[in-house]
Amino acid sequence: METVGVLHPGSMGAAVAACAKANGRRVLWCAEGRSAASAARAEKFGLEAVASLPELLDQADIVISLCPPAAAEDLARLVAVHGLRGRVFVEANAITPERMKRIAALLPSAEAVVDAAVVGSPPVGGKSPMLYLSGATEAARRVAEVFSGTAVRTHWLGERLGQASALKLSYTSFQKVSRVLAAVSLGVAREHGVDEELVAIASKRSGSYLAEPEYVVKTAARAWRWGPELDDAADMLAAAGLPDDVVRAAARTLERWHASKDDSELTLGAALDQLATSLTPPDPPRGQPAPGR
Repeated sequence: METVGVLHPGSMGAAVAACAKANGRRVLWCAEGRSAASAARAEKFGLEAVASLPELLDQADIVISLCPPAAAEDLARLVAVHGLRGRVFVEANAITPERMKRIAALLPSAEAVVDAAVVGSPPVGGKSPMLYLSGATEAARRVAEVFSGTAVRTHWLGERLGQASALKLSYTSFQKVSRVLAAVSLGVAREHGVDEELVAIASKRSGSYLAEPEYVVKTAARAWRWGPELDDAADMLAAAGLPDDVVRAAARTLERWHASKDDSELTLGAALDQLATSLTPPDPPRGQPAPGR
């Protein structure tokens, strides 16, 4: 059985790692510099702590990177300092295909670099996300074998690095921006006292986030991660010659919720209040001078 190293066990990474452990693998995580929350998650899922990143890289046969997207390249650089000779590196963050290729170029000593993307909720409580893979066939097969028969399903897309990343960000562009738009619509409806009527209208249509206001709270708590992810999605759209304005605007909107990072006590009212608080003074009405002019 191959040993798996996970960098770093957030809510998704820890749950995915637990599936590898349930499948008989030894699963390591690096405790150095990590938070008490990370340690608690790792302990909950029975992951084995090692003291340093070099120790993890020396022992793991397959290294999976699952961290906030903005940190993906910095983490890969730290891995590159130590080297990955004979190891498979799985880049499983929501990043652009271009960033995926840059990360692969940072790790020439790795046996293989596999592009991966998790679509779905963490594999707990009956949830069963899909782990999409692209890259070298044999390396992808080994990664798929780690999760065979577990709640993490796998699907290989092809040998080209960047395919899994492109699929993830294509999905992200709709899924996350639609939730941001639902929050904005609910916020302005509440301002005019018609929010309950808006939800009632939306509830008559299937598949509308407007009919499920609880998603606004979940979006606010995850905004600190989703904003950088949407910035990468916007970069991918721009690289393809497609409009990126709506996705970038959604990323900037998410910044208003950064103070609610992982806040499990946040209420819908509080989330909408934060959304209505301007980060910068609003522009004056057309035809009126700005303050101080």
